[in-house]
Amino acid sequence: MQNDLWQITLARLDEVMDILNLTCGIKKYLSKPRRTVEVAVTVKMDNGDIDIFDGYRVQHNTNRGPAKGGIRYHQDVTVDEIKALAMLMTWKCAVVNIPFGGAKGGVKVNPKKLSLRELENLTRRYTSELSLVIGPEKDIPAPDVNTNPQIMAWILDTYSIDKGFVVPGVVTGKPIELGGSEGRDEATALGCVYTIMLSLKSLKINNTNLDVVIQGYGNAGFNCAKMLFDLDFKIIAVSDSTGAIYNKKGLNPVKVLAYKNRTGSVKDYSNAENIAQEELLLVPCDILIPAALENQITKENASKIKTRIIAEAANGPTTIEADEILENGEIFIIPDILANAGGVTVSYFEWVQGNLAYFWSKREVNLKLRDIIEKAFFNVYETHKKRKIDMRKAALLIGVDRVARATSLRGIYP
Repeated sequence: MQNDLWQITLARLDEVMDILNLTCGIKKYLSKPRRTVEVAVTVKMDNGDIDIFDGYRVQHNTNRGPAKGGIRYHQDVTVDEIKALAMLMTWKCAVVNIPFGGAKGGVKVNPKKLSLRELENLTRRYTSELSLVIGPEKDIPAPDVNTNPQIMAWILDTYSIDKGFVVPGVVTGKPIELGGSEGRDEATALGCVYTIMLSLKSLKINNTNLDVVIQGYGNAGFNCAKMLFDLDFKIIAVSDSTGAIYNKKGLNPVKVLAYKNRTGSVKDYSNAENIAQEELLLVPCDILIPAALENQITKENASKIKTRIIAEAANGPTTIEADEILENGEIFIIPDILANAGGVTVSYFEWVQGNLAYFWSKREVNLKLRDIIEKAFFNVYETHKKRKIDMRKAALLIGVDRVARATSLRGIYP
């Protein structure tokens, strides 16, 4: 079970549902996605051939509002992974108390092997295949692994053409010019940084001269690095899908990104030494931020991790066995459904602004985000202290309880 995200997610849910003493019927209801869609994404390639990719969209629960969740393009996408991520989105939205349920989508493809035209063709076909199950009142996609504002723009355009009018609320994370929200690009990282600062305050850790290690140098990883660097934290190691680099004296995140954009990798950056990717998580530090894919911290490496705080900017980076080891090692974990909830929170803001055709300044967005994340963090932290359970269980307890209450209040029809 160690590396099966779906089984891990179900096991964690079962444990929390037992604590909440939910009825057998509600347990069954929360354990199963409401809808799982599998589509064949047919694409005309640049050479004139036709290729077909497996596409998925899972809507886990909509009792608290429309389904919400990102779309990822990755060669290792599976339906079980998408089901697990959709369920995590349900709990995440409930933890920060925004009126969405959870969804997730994905296409099994390596987008780096596609031309820009092929990527657009794939996105438009995938959108068209899902057009009956997504929409601003049903299910609102957003960016995730290997997807970005341009891809969201293609989704918006395709869906709007099919409907015959512009539907800005069908997707979030789109360009500002098409109704996107100020602050959306940095939202996941900013929410994570807020939770880190709140954790340091709660744990009474002085935030001066702290070392930070970040796994993953995409949107969330880079923005976490830049924000913490600007707050005088020292970024000593980072990695991407091709390699990892380390400098005990610290790295400049902006210069590392410029190098990565120029060469396609952080590897061989001149002001650092290369280290093995698997070594990155083991670099001694004060704050470790996994911001890559799931199942990165396992029973094999958890006991070797030397840090004070783990802030899960990625979804599902830690296995159940690893959780137990880390807890015994007295490492404070900010769980994914709290640490990376900034993205879906500002997606909610974008959806509201798009539906109202009334937009807020970046300052307004960031202040509203801070208020929501701060309230959610202290709810989770107080539950963690009061019930004497770890932060992950505390966050899940709050999220699952809110969804269970909504389910019971609405009832089952017919």
